[in-house]
Amino acid sequence: MGKRLQDVRKRRGFTQRELASVSGVSVSLIRKLEQGERADTRLETARRLAVALRVPTTSLVGGPAAGAGEGADPDRDDQWAPVRQALVGPVGSADASEVPTVAGMQDLIDAAVPLFSGDRFRELSLILPTLIRDADLIAETGGPAGRDVRVRLMQLTGWLLTQTRQFEAAGTALDRSLEDASDRLQGAATVNTRCWLLLRQGRLGEARELAVRWADEVEPRISRATPAELSAWGWLLLRASAAAVRDNRPGEAEDTLRYAHSAAVAMGREFAPGDDFLKAFGPVTVALKRAENAMVVDRPDLVLKLSARIPTSGMRTTSNNRNRHLLDVAEAHTRARDYAKAVDVLQEIRASAPEWLPNQRYARDIFGRIIARRRTLTSDMRSLADAIGVPM
Repeated sequence: MGKRLQDVRKRRGFTQRELASVSGVSVSLIRKLEQGERADTRLETARRLAVALRVPTTSLVGGPAAGAGEGADPDRDDQWAPVRQALVGPVGSADASEVPTVAGMQDLIDAAVPLFSGDRFRELSLILPTLIRDADLIAETGGPAGRDVRVRLMQLTGWLLTQTRQFEAAGTALDRSLEDASDRLQGAATVNTRCWLLLRQGRLGEARELAVRWADEVEPRISRATPAELSAWGWLLLRASAAAVRDNRPGEAEDTLRYAHSAAVAMGREFAPGDDFLKAFGPVTVALKRAENAMVVDRPDLVLKLSARIPTSGMRTTSNNRNRHLLDVAEAHTRARDYAKAVDVLQEIRASAPEWLPNQRYARDIFGRIIARRRTLTSDMRSLADAIGVPM
């Protein structure tokens, strides 16, 4: 990254100090990057430099930036070892007295969905290996219906492993889901999570291209579109917007967000086709993503303004929507130096999603900045630091 940064900086006629002044990135970090003392930096920092230099973020990072492709937490990695092994292990044979059935597997997955939507990671790490192996057996013996069962489980598993930063295993699960997908909407649901995975890895160009290509593929006629079609199209547009705004393409980000808003208006309300929480989409979802884009472009004031108008009280408090938005709200309060409100928001997330919060590097970054500006910490703040995983 340092060589690319230096080349672009010189072409733009900036000194290191001038670039630091315009971008808000310290001159010492710019110097370390260009001299090779640091191989890369966080995606947020790379985007600041790209904005100042008027180039796409990807022209600087070239690949995953540190912190964008935030890998698995080593302290939690072994929790998912049995799941990773089940994804790549051979398909076994069932005991004749305990042969899984399509209907039985569908019931088991339906019963497990609240664990996924509720971010109950410990329980999922225990039951998923058996579910994956049984789904593999059903896919081998149950025909198209059996493969549909595996598609659904692999979608959920890929989403979960992306959530918990098991990125390689998430890719494996999503690849298997897409291979078995029997129609374009099934495929689009899987690609939606694949785009999210690419975003978390900092692979912005790939995420953007994949989302746009599939959005073009599934674009419905609005006047006749079903909720499932609107959800699939709308989510792909949101992923394209998220990739574009992070890649310093604000016009493209706004265009795709506007199209997503059109899909949400046509949907009329927040709705989950097939009662599938991964497909929940509507006007509030788009508003949440608009606020997320505002934070990416350093508009904490706009985040708070938008947040005040978003009716999140009736939404399910999951990481897939409200809790991720609340992290942006906490960051906006931190930028405004209102640390008490930021801590209150983080405590609210902790109460609703105690297993989800420690997996969020964004939360650690926010709270780390709060701690750095405090002389002393209350006992509640120390407890929150432990919960988030911020070293004291």
